[in-house]
Amino acid sequence: MPSLFVAHGSPMVAIEDSAYGRFLDGLAQTMARPRALVIFSAHFEADTEHVHRTARYETMYDFGGFPDALYQIRYEPPGDPDLADNILERLASAGIAARPEESRGLDHGAWTILHRLYPEADIPVVEMSVNKRLSARDQFHVGRVLAPLSGEVLFVGSGVTVHNFTMLRHARDEGEPAPFAVGFETWLEAVLGEGRLEDLFLYQTRAPYREEAVPQAASEHFAPLLYVAGTGDGSGRARLLYRDYLWGVMSNSVYRFQ
Repeated sequence: MPSLFVAHGSPMVAIEDSAYGRFLDGLAQTMARPRALVIFSAHFEADTEHVHRTARYETMYDFGGFPDALYQIRYEPPGDPDLADNILERLASAGIAARPEESRGLDHGAWTILHRLYPEADIPVVEMSVNKRLSARDQFHVGRVLAPLSGEVLFVGSGVTVHNFTMLRHARDEGEPAPFAVGFETWLEAVLGEGRLEDLFLYQTRAPYREEAVPQAASEHFAPLLYVAGTGDGSGRARLLYRDYLWGVMSNSVYRFQ
């Protein structure tokens, strides 16, 4: 299986009729059906790696102020406790602190995009946390430890590569993306396309517009890309499948890692 980074942008991506939403509707048809999904969500933060070990999820509405229709969606796929145990064992063997999570529901970083990719909610899901306090290299390493599972499992990183709420006041009504958003995304596409791992690991000093695109307070939204990059073949190479901009200052990007 490939691995994917999928931007979740606004929770409205789950229901809105948009070019991005329609792209997500067809994305799963371009790949083989996985036995299970493992998703790293920016909205599941922890200081150690938490691995969902549950039989079936409940839908979390961990947001406010959106239309009632969004709160009517129930996305409650089965879990996969055996796969979760496998993941926990692999992390422990690699000396990576991890613990099972059995009570938390499926947050909107996960279900809003899975609702578009696999609307039947019939594929087992294991959600994993992200730790933004780890270095980019260490986040990638977690993915490398889990890479042998890629034969049957589709790894998905759900975040936003350009995510800065303070820039929303500068959003452009005409929809033209801000120069900082374009500059950072162009750099990231080249880095991933060429497999420049050192540049990726050192993005906080090497990337243009890093402070505007990935402020430290929101770096958990960039972390899922680093985790999922490690689950591929180790090269860090990825192909951009889709990109547009939300309000001109946030990115909807989808990358496919082999």
